[in-house]
Amino acid sequence: MHRRKSWKKISSLPRQNKELTCPKNLLYSKDVGLIHKRVVLKISGESLRKSASEMAIDHGLLNALVQQIAAVHAFGIELAIVIGGGNILRGQTYHGRDSGFIRTDADKMGMLATAINALALRSALETYGVNAIVQSSVAIEGIADRFSIHHTELALKSGKVVIFCCGTGNPFFSTDSAAALRACELHADILLKATTVDGVYDCDPLKNIHAKKFDRLSYQEVLEKNLNAMDLTAFVLCMENNIPIRIFSGQRNDEIVGAIQDPSLGTFIGNF
Repeated sequence: MHRRKSWKKISSLPRQNKELTCPKNLLYSKDVGLIHKRVVLKISGESLRKSASEMAIDHGLLNALVQQIAAVHAFGIELAIVIGGGNILRGQTYHGRDSGFIRTDADKMGMLATAINALALRSALETYGVNAIVQSSVAIEGIADRFSIHHTELALKSGKVVIFCCGTGNPFFSTDSAAALRACELHADILLKATTVDGVYDCDPLKNIHAKKFDRLSYQEVLEKNLNAMDLTAFVLCMENNIPIRIFSGQRNDEIVGAIQDPSLGTFIGNF
């Protein structure tokens, strides 16, 4: 079986290092027939935390994530990242009669959690020599720049990684919706969603060992089969704007690079 190349050391190399060579299929997807020059990556906050009893941001997990991002960036891909905040606080779990919080306040607390993760990710990327900026959907002066599509375009074209925080800036919308929205605004070639499972299944694979994994799905099939691919609002937004989606596991050290390099990884959702 062919094994993907290890990317552990590539992140420490400067982006313009001419010794870096790009695998022939890294920027090309047979699924969509497009060069993935611009990618929006959705990362869950839980990917930064080992367990509920551990620190919210694990340095080892953060560094492993940064190594992959740096490897993708080194090949000249314009990369924008939407990061969640579930490792710190998830707004959906903090509203209701028993919690003492109203939904809008709980969601705003969750937005602030994403800002903490975004700052940690930017700082780690800078340590690896990758220029990155944080843009927020809400005004948090002195912490992050306010989101502006014009400034985002300039940053991406200048080779910077752009990290988006605070979701869409509105309560009742998930970070999945924020990722889909940014992918549409930026005319991204693909939206990559790193999750805790390795693709889309017909039922929960953590509860049913006989769950069937789908390699490819059309937008319509996802709706007809009522599959839990991602937040429905986010999914419909991608479908209406023809943004391909690849859902894959973010639990392994090489999966983000693999999601771009390997057309068979995870589940691909598109218009076919």
